[in-house]
Order: sequence, then structure tokens, then C-alpha cells
Amino acid sequence: MFPDVRHRRFPKLFLLVTALALPLTACGPDLGKSNFARTTVPAAAGSGPAADGPITDAAVAASVLRTIQPCQFLTKDALGALGLGTVDDDPSPSSIAFDTCRNKVKDPGGKEIRLELEIGSTVVPRADKTAGAVGGLPLRVNKTGDTDCTVAVMTALNPDVGLAVSVTYAGDPCRPGQTFAEAVVQKLHNSPEKYSTPSGTVLTADPCAMADAAVVTAAVPSAKAAPSGLHSCEWKDRGPSVTVGFLPGLPPLVGDGYSKVDLGNGVTAFQKPQTGGSARCKVQWQHRPWQGDDVELAQVDYQGYDDNDADPCAKAVTVAKNVVTKLPKP
Repeated sequence: MFPDVRHRRFPKLFLLVTALALPLTACGPDLGKSNFARTTVPAAAGSGPAADGPITDAAVAASVLRTIQPCQFLTKDALGALGLGTVDDDPSPSSIAFDTCRNKVKDPGGKEIRLELEIGSTVVPRADKTAGAVGGLPLRVNKTGDTDCTVAVMTALNPDVGLAVSVTYAGDPCRPGQTFAEAVVQKLHNSPEKYSTPSGTVLTADPCAMADAAVVTAAVPSAKAAPSGLHSCEWKDRGPSVTVGFLPGLPPLVGDGYSKVDLGNGVTAFQKPQTGGSARCKVQWQHRPWQGDDVELAQVDYQGYDDNDADPCAKAVTVAKNVVTKLPKP
């Protein structure tokens, strides 16, 4: 998912988003050197070999995962049942992604475990980090530094997509990550909570099917589509790229570099060229209401070779006009 600087975002410590993931860092005193009682974070259970070949588990098909509510796995009750420690806060959903949520736990020794889940992440550990399986799905684990670990349960291969758990913990961060990932997979196979899907919602739309190949390749020759998340798709050549994505956010407005542009079919969008570095332009528009003050946003992001790339906004708008005609009808 590509972030939008005008919209609310996680205020601290988490996300990726373009792929969007910011590194997680511990804060406060060096808890790793403090004297605490031995931590009793349980290890993950149910590991075993993953099945060979393509992943065919219907519970983790992209069309199913697009509607899964991520915060259900990080509620006080859900995390409390794992025996990781004390959970004081309700989960915090992302304000710029449908599929991301976070929360924190305090272990028996008083150390904080920060957990973030992204359903359908394409930013996952490499295949050589595979460490068994969870629920028959390949498990990949990558520890970076003393306190950070990424645990991913793979839901698709080639291209790789997974349930990505980012953990920061001044203990062994991979152990609570695996315990949590196990619980997520178990819940996905046992009546998970889903978003409502009213007529016309982009939640159920396959972003890779929301633009005609001929239109995209006119802007990015020889481009091939690949998911960059459950609600985002990238067409990329060696240099330029086009990304089509859907996200929650506040209605777009003129200002902060954005100006109106007519996409046809009664749709007004807002375009914003980027200066410096490579030629880039983002086009964003409101599709339908979402929750509270937020709406469902559709977005096209074109990035060219360099500043000599002629009129990146014209290319982004051309693709956006095509996307408008293919979106689900509200």
C-alpha cells in the first residue's frame, strides 16, 4: 500500500506501508539489560512441514482475506488468551489501510511486546527464512537486531503474499510473533469476523483487475501486474511503474499540492505531482462512504524514470480514467 501524507496515519512506530513498513524500534530504557523475572512467553504450537506446491487453502484466498477485519486478532480478549501477558489497550486500526492493525502486551516481567499485523503483505521474509508451517501454511521468520522480528504465514507464493506480524520486544521477539501467528491462522479457519461489504465497495475488488493492460502499458511499456497488497497492484517495468490501490481516508481536497481533475463519469479527482527525484504523480478520488468521516478512496500512482519523464500526471490521469470505468458501482 502506498501512503498518503495528507491522511491520518499511525502516530508512532509502525508501518510499512509501501510497501509500506516503517521499522519498529524499542523506546525507553534498555530493558534487555534490566533485571526481570524470567519471561514466560509461550512458543508457538502446531508447527510442522508445509505442503509442497501452490497454496490452495480456501480460508486464505485473496478474495476472502480482503474482507477480514484485522483488529479482531489484537483485542484484549484475543491477546489475553495467548498467555503473552497483560493487555491494557484496545487495538489501533490503521487509518490508511483496510488490512493493518496493532496493539501491545506487557509480559510478566514488565517488558512491552509491540505487535502489528498486516493481512496480505508482500513485504515478507525470503523463502530461505522458512521455518516449518502453521496450519499447513509455510512459516517464515526473520529476526533483525536484538528486538525486532517479522513472522509471516504465507498465503500465496510466486508472487509471495503473507500474514505479516511485526514484533518489537526486548526479549526474543520471534517467539510471541509465532504464538500470535498461530492464533491468527486458527481463527481464520474458524469463522473470522469480516467487514460488511455493501454494494459497490472496493473492499472486494481485485486491484490487478481494475485497469486494462493496454491502458497501463501505454504508460509503462512491457509492464506486468503483481499484487502489492490485498488492495493494491503494481505494474512495473525496469524503470517506471503504475500502482492502483484502495484505502480508507478523509475525502481529498484541493490544497497541499493537489488540484482538481475531471475523470469523466461524473468523478472529480485530485492530482498531485511530485518534484525532485523521479517524475511522479498521484491521482486520488472518493469512491463511496466508509466509516465515520472516512471514505473509500481509489488511487493511481505513476512513477517515471527521472525528472525528464514527460508529464507524469497525464499518464496517471489516463490510467485513473480507465480505473473509474471498472470499479464496482456504488
